[in-house]
Amino acid sequence: MDLSAAREAAAFLLPWEFSPAAFLLCVGAVALYLAGLSRLPRAERPHGARTLAFLLGWGLVYFVMQTRYDYLSQHMFFVHRIQHLVLHHMGPFLVALSAPLPVLARGLPAGFAERYLRPLWRHPVTRAAYRVLQNAIVAPALFVGLIFFWLEPPVHFEAMLSAPRYALMNWSMLLDGVLFWAMLFDPRTREQGAPVGLGLRVWVALLCIPPQIWIGAHIALADRDLFDVYAICGRVWDFTAREDQGIGGVIIWIPAAMMHVAAALILIGRWMRADRDRASPPKCAAA
Repeated sequence: MDLSAAREAAAFLLPWEFSPAAFLLCVGAVALYLAGLSRLPRAERPHGARTLAFLLGWGLVYFVMQTRYDYLSQHMFFVHRIQHLVLHHMGPFLVALSAPLPVLARGLPAGFAERYLRPLWRHPVTRAAYRVLQNAIVAPALFVGLIFFWLEPPVHFEAMLSAPRYALMNWSMLLDGVLFWAMLFDPRTREQGAPVGLGLRVWVALLCIPPQIWIGAHIALADRDLFDVYAICGRVWDFTAREDQGIGGVIIWIPAAMMHVAAALILIGRWMRADRDRASPPKCAAA
């Protein structure tokens, strides 16, 4: 790689529009996790795959929000669909799958959790909001509903031309993704305090697939330009509106839906292990 190419690559990694909140969230989460890892005894540290999932999840979120990739997503529909695939699906999926809470808790300053986090968590308003958002009906309805809402052509048009609405769109997708996948991949069973049992979580994952397939196919196969805002802003690459829209629709149609299939398979495996553990007879102490 010559010097000019290296400079271009380095420039691409700089923020297009710097967001202190996005920077602090991604970098802060990774820093807190690494601090927790360093304080855990070696025997209690999570498997390397879980650590990799956590770091990769936040790394992907940072990449699509805090590099020049964000500029591309504002000028190509299919690039924007990849951005939302990361924010709503892939990034939160990997972070939730890593089950990071014990590690993050160890990374907190001494006494911080007892002084601030536990009172906040025990507050009636917090508990009520958690019960509503992590409900087996509300969580998937909100997850799919946000996809439909932000892809409604008039809503999408306004969001892409307004910096505050564009930020609201991206943040709502990220935060909802974190809540949804955290509910699905909660390491606890219903008996251990999880808000939704493993069997019901499998159905939640699967029932989110048909509406995503429908909207992806509707966009990919449309015979007209549904999102003319990209023609107004100007596409960075020489794609027709139909080509750009077709690729974007396929991204919603296939990769997003397949992540729910993967989630269902993971949950079925956990469900089978939980049933096997319940069926196993208790071990007797050695005589």
